[in-house]
Amino acid sequence: MDIFRDLLEVLSRVKRKGQTAKLCPRCGSSKLKITSGLDAYPHMLGITPLRYLCKNCGYHGSIVMEIEEEKTD
Repeated sequence: MDIFRDLLEVLSRVKRKGQTAKLCPRCGSSKLKITSGLDAYPHMLGITPLRYLCKNCGYHGSIVMEIEEEKTD
């Protein structure tokens, strides 16, 4: 049962991500779209990464920059 206690301890330390803005790594634009419907579902299962297309510069790939948006109270 120690493994479950250790797992719970690790999970309690994980920072939960807030909303993030996705930006193109080439030009910094936020005008990204998922390239196909087939790419959208399997990433949930961890089979394939999402692929993005930048409408601004034409970048096509699965690496994007993510900036966590700050909460305003």
